Amino acid sequence: MERSLELGNMTRVQEFILLGLSTSPETREVLFVVFLTLYLLTLLENALIVFLVCSHAELHKPMYFFLGNLSCLEMCYVSVTMPSLLAGLWMGPYHVPFTACMTQLFFFVSLICTECALLASMACDRYVAICRPLHYPLLMRPQVCLGLAGTSWLGGLLVSVVKTACIASLSYCGPNILNQFFCDVSPLLNLSCTHVALTELVDFLSAIVIFCGTLLVALASYSAIGVTVFRMPSAAARRKAFSTCASHLVVVGIFYSAALFIYCRPSRIRSMDLNKVLSVIYTVATPMCNPVIYCLRNREVHVALLRTLHST
Repeated sequence: MERSLELGNMTRVQEFILLGLSTSPETREVLFVVFLTLYLLTLLENALIVFLVCSHAELHKPMYFFLGNLSCLEMCYVSVTMPSLLAGLWMGPYHVPFTACMTQLFFFVSLICTECALLASMACDRYVAICRPLHYPLLMRPQVCLGLAGTSWLGGLLVSVVKTACIASLSYCGPNILNQFFCDVSPLLNLSCTHVALTELVDFLSAIVIFCGTLLVALASYSAIGVTVFRMPSAAARRKAFSTCASHLVVVGIFYSAALFIYCRPSRIRSMDLNKVLSVIYTVATPMCNPVIYCLRNREVHVALLRTLHST
């Protein structure tokens, strides 16, 4: 009873202070230029992939359909976190209203969950293409692809509604300083002045379902692909199959390693500097590298890009 009265008398936090990526003015200036360049490059790369997939009939295939969805997601994803990162580097620690912080958290959680589902869908697509090529036109027909993509986007939204509602319903009485460059789950839980056991449980269960579930689907798909590829009699066929899968595995490994380290731990993370470094990996590095790894090394994409350049 005394605890409830004490919390009732406290003033609810109306805004948070984001410390950003760096507190040194000299370092911030250099990092601002670097990350602004990376942001613009990421938008350009992913916009180019979306344009090529939409404008060239030869790229109207399931693999490129999912890549187009992933590129759209990456542009949204990086635009959720990058502006606040750049603002922190430009101004130093700055104030973010409570509502704006929760809005950013909602879109961030939604997009990261959608990305997990899309990566799993892409793994399934490669599994069917390599392990069951005769059934590929039937199993990966347009209706199935649209269903997988739609489920990925809708599932991310639903998970984000639940997680954001739980975190927004917590009481924040002060301090209000977030040692992060965007409104993230763990730093917000650290600032709550009420019990967070239920919210941490929701966060943990959603991480198990979304992160671990989609990761198991991806690993199972690529394990089956590996077995099939090793049984191929032609060395050229094995190299072609491995070149397609190796790039995806690299991105999946980097993304999931960083994300699972943070979001599959229900306890509060103490090493927030390490948290920020890992956040940069999957909020900045992965969206920038995905188009290069998945598409710009692909022969069909090269042909479509050259045709577009020659026609202009």
